[in-house]
Amino acid sequence: MISEKISQYWRVSVVEVTGSTQDDLAQSVANKKAVSGDVIATEFQSAGRGRLDRKFEAAPSSALMFSFYIEPDRDKSEWSFLPLLTGLSAIFTLVEIDAASAPALKWPNDILLGEGKVGGIIAQVSGEGLVIGVGINVAMSEAELPVAHATSLALHSFAHLDRNEILATFLNTFEDLLDRWQKGEDLRHLYCERSATIGRAVKIEHPDGSSSNGKAMGITPAGELILEDGSRVTVGDVVHLR
Repeated sequence: MISEKISQYWRVSVVEVTGSTQDDLAQSVANKKAVSGDVIATEFQSAGRGRLDRKFEAAPSSALMFSFYIEPDRDKSEWSFLPLLTGLSAIFTLVEIDAASAPALKWPNDILLGEGKVGGIIAQVSGEGLVIGVGINVAMSEAELPVAHATSLALHSFAHLDRNEILATFLNTFEDLLDRWQKGEDLRHLYCERSATIGRAVKIEHPDGSSSNGKAMGITPAGELILEDGSRVTVGDVVHLR
C-alpha cells in the first residue's frame, strides 16, 4: 500500500482510466474540493499532456502518471522554481531506488537516462496553489515509446519497476525538498549538480519559432536558465549541442 510508505501530508487516489490526472485535479481545485497534498495517479490516461501542451501517451500500466496539488508558503513570484524542484525530486528518487542509475535533468525539468527522455513534468497555477503532473516511462518496450528520443526505466535495466515504490519514494523526497525550500534554503546547487544542461553549449528554441545559441551557465532562483552572455531563458526548448 502506498499510504503505508508516505506521510499523512499526502492523500493518494488511484483511478484505472481517466482523460488526464492534471485536468481532474485542476477541476477538483476549481470546485474547491482539493486540499494541499492531494494526489491522483492512473493506470491509463487518454488525454495526457506534457510541457507546452504536448501530448503524452503511454500504454496501460507502462508508465507512472500522477498529479499532485500543493499550496506553497512562499510568494507566488517564486513558484516557478517548483517544477525544477519536482524534476530534482524525480532524480533523487531514481537514484535512491537504483544507485547504479545515472539520471540527469535537461532544463527545465526533462528527466534523462543517457540521451533519452524517461520522464517529464507539467505545472499550472490552480486556485491558491499549483497542480504538478509527472510522467515517468517505467515498463515501456521500445515499440511502446511515444517518440524516438524517449526511453524507459526497463530499457535501462532499472533495478525495480514497482510504480507504487517509485511514487512513494518520490512523494517523500519532494516533501523533504519542499520543506527545505519553503524554509528559505537555496537548492539551486543541487539542481545544477544533476543538470545535463549547465556547462553545455545549447540551442534555445523559443515559443515564437525563433532560436538562439549560447552556453548554459546556471539558473536563477526563479528557475530561469542563465546563458553565458547574461541573458535569461524563461520558456523554450533546449537542444544540447555536442
